[in-house]
Amino acid sequence: MEEYVDPAKEREEQLKLLQSYIGESEDHMRKRDYQRALESYNLALEIEPADKNCLVARSKCHLQLGNADEALRDAEASLEEDKEYHKGLYQKAEALYQKGDFEMALVFYHRGNKLRPELQEFRLGIQKAQEAIDNSVGDPSKVRLETKGDLSFFNKQDEKKNKKKAPMGYSKPMTRQQDLKQNKRQKKPEKSDKEKEITKQLLGELYADKVYLDKLLRDEDLTNADTDSGNRIYDLVNQGIEYLDTRTEFWRQQKPMYARKREKDEARGQREKSSKKPHDPAKYVLKNLEEIDAALADGRPKDALKQAQRTMKTVDSWKDDEVQDKNDFVANLNSCIGNAYLDLGDMKKSEDYHKKDLTISKDNNSDDGRSRALDNLGRVYARIGKFDLAVEHWKEKLPLVKSPLEATWLYHEIGRCHLELGNHQEARDFGEKSLEAAREAEDNVWQLNASVLIAQSEVKLGDLQDAIESFERALEMAKVQGDEPAQKAISKALEELNQKIVQGIKDGQIKDEEEDKKDEDKKDEDKKEDDDEGPHTYIVHVKTGSKMTAGTDANVLVTLYGEDGDSGERKLDNNGNNFERNNDDDFKFKAPHLGKLTKVRIGHDNSGAGAAWYLDKVVVVDGSDMAHYEFDCDRWLADDEDDKQIVRELECTKVVTKEES
Repeated sequence: MEEYVDPAKEREEQLKLLQSYIGESEDHMRKRDYQRALESYNLALEIEPADKNCLVARSKCHLQLGNADEALRDAEASLEEDKEYHKGLYQKAEALYQKGDFEMALVFYHRGNKLRPELQEFRLGIQKAQEAIDNSVGDPSKVRLETKGDLSFFNKQDEKKNKKKAPMGYSKPMTRQQDLKQNKRQKKPEKSDKEKEITKQLLGELYADKVYLDKLLRDEDLTNADTDSGNRIYDLVNQGIEYLDTRTEFWRQQKPMYARKREKDEARGQREKSSKKPHDPAKYVLKNLEEIDAALADGRPKDALKQAQRTMKTVDSWKDDEVQDKNDFVANLNSCIGNAYLDLGDMKKSEDYHKKDLTISKDNNSDDGRSRALDNLGRVYARIGKFDLAVEHWKEKLPLVKSPLEATWLYHEIGRCHLELGNHQEARDFGEKSLEAAREAEDNVWQLNASVLIAQSEVKLGDLQDAIESFERALEMAKVQGDEPAQKAISKALEELNQKIVQGIKDGQIKDEEEDKKDEDKKDEDKKEDDDEGPHTYIVHVKTGSKMTAGTDANVLVTLYGEDGDSGERKLDNNGNNFERNNDDDFKFKAPHLGKLTKVRIGHDNSGAGAAWYLDKVVVVDGSDMAHYEFDCDRWLADDEDDKQIVRELECTKVVTKEES
């Protein structure tokens, strides 16, 4: 009899394996080991063949490895269920561009830009695709007719006019090999030295291969047309040369900055590159902005910063009256530098550069620039815990919003900040606005995010029944989207809320009565401790960190350890709204004298919708001699952060006696 396998457990194991493969792939991508990343993504897609994020990621690997056809297939597969999946649209456009199908690439860049106008990658894609099309077609004003190239058609016309009658009699017919030789092996015109130099620049290391293949093609003994082996070798060599010629033409169109010399530059003569202004400053800046954006997306902020600073130096050297829209270029580069510093964790410099972007954009009356700068400044302030400033800047951005999708994430971020500030009603209101905008945009992911924000706000407001309805709505969305981590977190929150409500009904008490009972129980507990546990009072100061979502709703427990024993586990509760972000909370209890304190054990029970907790430090004051014992932490206590521990033992890092204080 076969052993029964629980489908749910088997599915859970598969998902763990899937996340493992994805983690390996992302690590290989960061190291630019694209072949190994591709192998890991192949394994992940065997588990989830329709995972659109994996398909897009594998498409990126194929592009990096030069396989544009496979990249296009994966990109199209990611769009099968959701034709408006913006990452799939962008990857399809990139694959088409790599294949040299610039017109279709432009179509999909435009389609993505229409759906997600706030994303710079689509705007840059439109620019480069249009440039490639222009370079392929060329400027008619610069086209000159010359008497070179293949003029065989005109020669044949002349031959028809002057054709003499064929002589009578027998003439020996050509053999098949001779006929093929004449038809297939026409010599290609010799390239000029200038053309050879351009080809060398475009092909790079492949140029040596082209020279070798050309040499083989000229070896008449090796490619003898009178032998089958000679014809096969000739065909193979010719195919290689044609492939390299195709790549040369592709890169000639894609990278015209060094593939073509402008007539104007030739007229001006040779000058130092360092002092030379590009023929088209806008294309020069956009090309650099695209590369900077790609470096940031690939997790290379240092590279992005260096390139942005170099480009800024070049742009600064241009005269204002020579370059149109110079200030716009400078504003964009300030934004890029600010984002690079943000990723590097230098918040002060990031703030400074985004402020420069905002000032220039306001002076130029650029709504796009203002919107960009206000958005980035809001992100900086949210990262450093200045949620009031983040709200201020994001609210200023609201009138500049261009689409419902942009509005939904902006409302959501403002609501998250209000939740951190303790403005729970405002958080709920902005959550409702985010949900409304997400419905208008028909974006399921943001509908889920907004519903969770509403539910969390309702928990804080004490509207537990409303919170359950919001969480249930969010759970259904998570199931439809197949977001299993979200399903798990929401189900856990629902279970805890239902337990609270059911317990209240059983006891026949309303919320206020429950709180009163807790107060009485706490008083009895304190009295028992006073009677039974000794005369020594310990005051525990708990400092919660300032990181985003640092606060916790879970029950916090602590044990003090000294040279003469321990206090036993105690729940820290003073009937206040404790353990909120950046808060200092004080708790007092009695215990036997423990002597000199050596460590504390502190943690939580992982209950509540927001259990994750960032603890800064604990300070314990011995009431008998007023000695202060400090225990530094500065880490997460969470099952989804850091090392995933929710309980930590902290050694004493500092002691301050009454005399020293």
